[in-house]
Order: sequence, then structure tokens, then C-alpha cells
Amino acid sequence: MVMEIEEKVIEAKKASIILASVNTESKNAALEAMAQALDNNREKILEANRKDVETAEKLKRKGELSQALVDRLKVSDSKISGMIDGIRDVISLKDPVGETIDALELDQGLELYQVSCPIGLIGVIFEARPDVVPQVMSLCLKSGNATIFKGGSEALNSNRVIFDLLNQAAETIKVMPSGAFQLMETREEVNDILRLDTYIDLLIPRGSNAFVKYIQDNTKIPVLGHSDGICHVYVDEEADLSKAYAVCFDSKVQYPAVCNAMETLLINASIADRFLPKMARMYDEAGVEMRCDNSSFKILEQIDFIKSVGRVTDDDWRTEYNDLILSIKIVDSIEEAIEHINTYGSHHTDCIITENDMKKKRFTDLVDSSSVMLNASTRFADGFRYGKGAEVGISTNKIHARGPVGMEGLLIYKYILVGNGDKVADYAGSGAKKYTHRRLNKKASDALGK
Repeated sequence: MVMEIEEKVIEAKKASIILASVNTESKNAALEAMAQALDNNREKILEANRKDVETAEKLKRKGELSQALVDRLKVSDSKISGMIDGIRDVISLKDPVGETIDALELDQGLELYQVSCPIGLIGVIFEARPDVVPQVMSLCLKSGNATIFKGGSEALNSNRVIFDLLNQAAETIKVMPSGAFQLMETREEVNDILRLDTYIDLLIPRGSNAFVKYIQDNTKIPVLGHSDGICHVYVDEEADLSKAYAVCFDSKVQYPAVCNAMETLLINASIADRFLPKMARMYDEAGVEMRCDNSSFKILEQIDFIKSVGRVTDDDWRTEYNDLILSIKIVDSIEEAIEHINTYGSHHTDCIITENDMKKKRFTDLVDSSSVMLNASTRFADGFRYGKGAEVGISTNKIHARGPVGMEGLLIYKYILVGNGDKVADYAGSGAKKYTHRRLNKKASDALGK
């Protein structure tokens, strides 16, 4: 089994070299073929997904799968349309491969170019969500990266059907290399993939906190991603409360089973009596369980018809619920809110509701998160909504790529030095030539005759 996996990975690694040089027109043709394949096989995808969901529901009843995981697994006709739209959005994006990032004359006739290029072979290990396959494959294809996919067993049928449709469609385009995209299916393959740092250039895990942490702790391969999505909304005393109600409700309720949903609501003490009762009623009607600190509990325990209110624990501040559960805390100042976010948050997405411009700046300057929202739902932290076509994941890293990661996170660069028999010896010792180090308004393609 290990040898078979390694053979697949080596095949993909070799194909990545060819894929890196495929022209834009051919890549876009492959993407359109992929979109059409999904559109023409909707019922086939839905039937495969029904099998997975049926099995997942049984496991949920046994306590072996969470409701959040079951929710992420489900594919609908509208979700398939979203997959198709995502692929076509990627078609519309500019091809980033071969772009000149910088050009510098070292000396007359000696020119240095910094040029974008694919990372190479990307490994994507994910749980539940079958829509990860078209999202990531489309971005990797457009950016010239070969990809190994390893999905969870709970989505086995859905992943297989979607992957086969996309892969076969892409390979109908003549210049597309065979074997650039590979699908792994067994649980044992995860650990085998983690050991293949000789071939795999970057890993992108998508799944639960424990799952991502396991990947990060058990491989030498660089990992792009986040292990937690503990997101906050802070309602300032100078907030427009109509905006606050809308943003706080959407951030928690619109889709609670995802990493950019709010998990903790922070409220300034001076407006808590005015804001919290109505907000709690809205949450209560939506089935949200509220876990309150002492101050917020005192306000809500007086309201008889609000049933789902309890006490918060210290562990709650560090918990990503992925469910209709919310921690609530009343704070005395924006400074206390920022301190709480930076202490308990996961550097994912955090929001302030305020009309005070100085506080907006203070919040964005001091909150150490990959996305910071001003009077807008945390749920906007998404590659598609950010105009990236789709996303390969959301990263809380501080190197390479951060936040919702699109194609820019799948690129690195190389340096190309164009000379004419130049040698370093001429720039050393007595009478040495001097470097000009002059910026050039020139593309590498011009120097290379392309």
C-alpha cells in the first residue's frame, strides 16, 4: 500500500513540472470542461452524496459523528451550482503564473527578474466537505500546481464521483498532463502522505481542530491552515444597534457549523442593558444556547421567556462550537475586548461594531487576526466572497499566506538572471565594476523573448 501511494505521489510530482508550463488558454479550457462535467452529472453527484449522508446520520446517532460534520457533508443542487460558479470564477481570474514581480538592473546588460511560479505538488487532506475538491482543484490547476487529495471516509462516495468527473474532464484537454491530480481514499494513507516530504511541497488540511493539529504535529511538510476558528464580535458603546443586531445574528446563526462563525459575543457594559435583551430574544428564537458571564447572566435571568441561558466556563472562551452555541461576555472598554480576543481567539476573524473612526483604527491595528471586520459579519471571511474565485483554505499563519487563501497562496517565485557572459570576478578586487541596482520597468518575458 505504501509503495502504491508513493507511486501516485511521484506521478503527480512529475506531472507538476509539465502543468507549471501549460498556457492560460488550455487551463481555462480544462476548467470549463470541469464545470460542464459537474453540470451534466448533477443527479450522479447527489445520489453518491445521499449514500454518504445516510451513513453519516447512522454514525451521528451512535455518537461517532457530530451534527456539524454531517452538515458540512451535505451536497444540494444549489451547492453544485455554487461549485460550478466557483470554477467559472477561477476562469475569469488572471493567470498568475509567470508574472514579473520585480525587475532590477544589476549592471548594464545584466538583469534580474523575480517571477511568480507554482509551488509544485500540493497535498490537501480534508474532512467531510466534498465541495473542497472542485474549489481546490480549480485553483491549483489555474495556478499550475499538481494536487493530491485525501478526503474523509464519511464523504467517500461523493469525493470519488466529483473527483473522477473533474479529473477526466480536465484530461480531455490535450496538453494537460495525466496524473497531475490524484485521490487517496483509505485512512492509512494520511500517515503515509505525511511522510512524503521529499515530494510534497505544501499540505493544506481542512477539518476539525484536532484533525488539523494532528497534521501540523506529524509532518515535516510545510502546513498552510488553521486549527481553530474562534471568532468574536465586539459591540462598542458607540455602535449603531440596528447594525449590531444584524451583524451579530448573521455571524452566529447564518451557518454555525463553519470556522468563520462567531463563537463569542463581547458587549460594552454601558449599552448591555439596552442591547442584550433584544439580541438574546433573537438568538433564543433561532435556537441558540447562550453561555453567559456573571454580568450578562444577571441581565438575561430576569427575562422569563428566554430559556436557553446558562453559565460560561473558562473552557468556553477557547472553544470552537461549530453549533448554535454562543459565549457572551460584558466588557468595560475596547481595550478589554481586544485583550480578550488576543488572549482567547485563534487569529481567524474578529469584528467590531462601532461608529467611532478612532476605535475602528484601534481595533484593526491591535487585533492580531487574519481578517478584521468593521460593522460586517464574520461570515464574509471566505475566498469566494473575497473575490478569489474560491479558496484552498483559511490560514492564520504569519508567513507565506494569511486569511482566505486563493491562488496567491499557491504561488512562490523564482529569480531569473539574464546576462551575456558576465562573471562575479569583474565586480571584486581593485578596479572592480560597480553594480547599478536600477529598477526596470520591464517584464521577464521581454528579456526572454516570449
